[in-house]
Amino acid sequence: MFKSFAALLLAASAAPALAQTGDLQEVMQSKWDGGLDELFVHFHQNPELSFREFETAERMAAELRAAGLEVTEGIGGTGVVGILRNGEGPTVLLRADMDGLPVEEDSGLPYESEATQEDIDGVVKPVMHACGHDTHITGLVATAQALAERTDDWSGTALFVVQPAEERIGGAKAMMEDGLYERFPKPDYAIAWHVSAGVPAGKILLDPGISSSSSDSVDITIHGVGAHGASPHKGKDPIVIGSTIVMALQTLVSREIAPLNPGVVTVGSFHSGFKHNIITDTAELQLTVRSDDNEVRDTLIAGIERIATNVGRMYGLPEDRLPEVKYGFESTPVTVNDEAATQRVRSALAAALGPDALMEQPREGMGAEDFAYFVAPNTDVPGVYFSVGGTPPAELEAEKNGGDPVASHHSPFFRVDGETAVTTGAAAMTAAAIGLLQN
Repeated sequence: MFKSFAALLLAASAAPALAQTGDLQEVMQSKWDGGLDELFVHFHQNPELSFREFETAERMAAELRAAGLEVTEGIGGTGVVGILRNGEGPTVLLRADMDGLPVEEDSGLPYESEATQEDIDGVVKPVMHACGHDTHITGLVATAQALAERTDDWSGTALFVVQPAEERIGGAKAMMEDGLYERFPKPDYAIAWHVSAGVPAGKILLDPGISSSSSDSVDITIHGVGAHGASPHKGKDPIVIGSTIVMALQTLVSREIAPLNPGVVTVGSFHSGFKHNIITDTAELQLTVRSDDNEVRDTLIAGIERIATNVGRMYGLPEDRLPEVKYGFESTPVTVNDEAATQRVRSALAAALGPDALMEQPREGMGAEDFAYFVAPNTDVPGVYFSVGGTPPAELEAEKNGGDPVASHHSPFFRVDGETAVTTGAAAMTAAAIGLLQN
């Protein structure tokens, strides 16, 4: 069972190595004032899309080398790995994701992104750090600097992973397939953090168990029969077929999984046709599927295939033109925080940042994370993933009282308090690493 918070504080106060980290917030604030702020603005104004993070990776490699790390580039595409060795001891992986999103920024920040970039599909798109990955990589640089400066506080190896393509939930898998755990020291623990617009700036959420849901992208292609819009009986309308599929999919969560088991099936895209009076011959649906366990995940995927195929039959499509369902190209399992490692990290954070920095808040959605590919149960490496607040408390309180809503992640209006997020996240990551890097 999870230990009481009082027990965790007692454990933290009894650990002499952790007591040395009490000034980390001041250290990170000094780093921010001394140039980290400019690095953050640089990353914010120069975001890059998934698997296209060429300049970001180059800059991160340079920053990690400047901190004294051994750096290797090009892991899993644009991924960067930095190694900081400090004698005998465990190995801890510290991960930060670096990709932006194809969103045109409208946050009102004085350093808004105006960047555009050709995506992997060949289309030029606006790019924005609409999920706060700029805070993650800036914080990782600060953490690397702090651990390099504090070698008396820890012993072992710190493995810094700058990961591409988290937004396409493919970068972690690509790095693993490129031999991350074979070419570099295999970690005894892996840790990561994510800024959260729904958490007050300066606060941290960390609990054992599920921290992020699984995610599967699913594509459905409907092959209809084109016809004149005035003669629908001479065709097979893929828009009508697709609409029926969309509505039938809504029964999967409500009628096929247990009410206490969470699941999501969202149709995020429906493209078909190009003129008022033409029944086209194709429709394309794009779905995201979320769950918290493999049984529900399998049920939802199987249900999507069954519904799509049989709706096609219902509308009289021949067997060789039934809807095609594809998945597995953007997919990640559930992210689970190891209980014992989470307790150690909570103790370290309480000692370094004070017990008031840790707060409790229920999950509000089924966000996913491909950090899962680095950790158990997908590997045998215990993982810890925590959230760092990004919105000033006054703004969250105003929203609660009927004021302006706080923009969500992936919104063009997304904005966080970069200074507090970076300094808090870096201090927490450094404390967590020191807490785990003990013989």
